[in-house]
Amino acid sequence: MTGAKENLLGLIGRPVKHSFSKDYFSAKFLELNLENFKYELFELKFIEDLELLLAKYPQLVGLNVTLPYKKAVIPYLSSLSDEAQRVGAVNTIKIGPSGLLRGFNTDYYGFKISLVHWLDEFKPHKCLILGTGGAAAAVNAVLKDLGIDLLMVSRTATASAISYDNLKEKDLEEYPLIINTTPLGMSPEVASLPDLSYDQISSSHYVYDLVYNPMVTTLMKTAALRGAQVKNGLEMLQLQAEKAWEIWTS
Repeated sequence: MTGAKENLLGLIGRPVKHSFSKDYFSAKFLELNLENFKYELFELKFIEDLELLLAKYPQLVGLNVTLPYKKAVIPYLSSLSDEAQRVGAVNTIKIGPSGLLRGFNTDYYGFKISLVHWLDEFKPHKCLILGTGGAAAAVNAVLKDLGIDLLMVSRTATASAISYDNLKEKDLEEYPLIINTTPLGMSPEVASLPDLSYDQISSSHYVYDLVYNPMVTTLMKTAALRGAQVKNGLEMLQLQAEKAWEIWTS
């Protein structure tokens, strides 16, 4: 991936205009003096629009994938990495010279490193995962690998998740680690937050919000007022972005 030809990278999802990815990679290109690299945001109304995007921009060599397409993009890919296959979601695509698309999951890597670093010596045995999308799938895989029991919570009950309505007060007491994988609280809807009984949150809780825009979400503020340790998703974003860069340039 060297030479004078333009190497275009980008992000697909809906919405994407509030993403930090373009600024992050644009700064990296400047730092590395890579004038032939460019990063753009591509808001796709439907995942089916991916084929039109690829046809319009033949100079694309890689894509990041965000909500709501981390699972929906898989049928459009030629192959998956082992982690992407195990997680069942993709957040990074490498586009080969022949146009073949290979899917990866760097969310797994970014989340695992950031979580272990944050928890330090605290070893929770149980975790509530809020949401059931692509990011939740990566979180799910990491927690299983770390031996942490999990309970998934969604707006509506599914075979793998209970609804917020069915979440009991004792559940919050029993699950000291809470991870929000939903877009609730993300700019511009910064006032929104998951439907939890926040009076059950205490200083024994660790609340990790994968949202990173704003840096301090309403969920984080509310949990911190109850004494909980809180963290946003910026470190995860940076770690997964560096892993994606490694994949694109290898």
